[in-house]
Amino acid sequence: MNNEGDHNGTVLEVHGLTKVYPGSAAPALDGLDLTVHRGEIVGLLGPNGAGKTTAISIMSTLLRPTAGRLSICGVDGVAHPERVRRHFGVVPQELALFDRLSAAENLTYFGRMYGLRGAALKEGVREGLRLAGLTERADAPVGSFSGGMKRRANLAAGILHRPPLLFLDEPTVGVDAQSRHLIMESLARLRDAGVAMVYTTHYMEEARRLISRVAIIDRGKRLDCGSPAALIAKHAGCADLDDLFLRLTGKQLRDG
Repeated sequence: MNNEGDHNGTVLEVHGLTKVYPGSAAPALDGLDLTVHRGEIVGLLGPNGAGKTTAISIMSTLLRPTAGRLSICGVDGVAHPERVRRHFGVVPQELALFDRLSAAENLTYFGRMYGLRGAALKEGVREGLRLAGLTERADAPVGSFSGGMKRRANLAAGILHRPPLLFLDEPTVGVDAQSRHLIMESLARLRDAGVAMVYTTHYMEEARRLISRVAIIDRGKRLDCGSPAALIAKHAGCADLDDLFLRLTGKQLRDG
């Protein structure tokens, strides 16, 4: 895995991260603080429009913050976005795959984008196909895949270069139970190997199964952060994460 400098096991640090879109009266992200350590999965939970995708986009340097600091593996991500990009992988909510290319060709393409060549590229593609359970379908066009298979290939594309940090934005949305199970197992293995992750999801069972700490955000603000057990104990009357989520963010529908 790529590492740069001595960051004492802290892979990601953000302080006061804020984003105000032009013409908007309120910030989409409002002073987010977050720290993620090696081998830790931190979940960003929040209703639609809470600021989760904006947070992931800023932390992965796709968006520039209006204010705040971002450090990845000890490198300033706001001042040096190109330099920090080799330290993380991204698994976006929207599938980042080419339907006409095979699974192996897709992974080879993305591996080259990450700078992999020769034996390192071949090994990355081979390991990515294995992790995604697609070894037997390596030469099939991605356009022929089910939604779950595409999600698994999408995950493989994000970890080809073995980054120490992985951003995952709803990586299991719309997939079948078997694919979700395989993705969960793959992420658990990466976690056990020391990969740090920031994970957004609407599925509370995923949060309970995988996530070390939860940061609940709404209207761009972080409402609380801690281990699921600690947060449930902290808020009297909450039996589980579902109760806690509704207690902090409200029960009204959020369709936009």
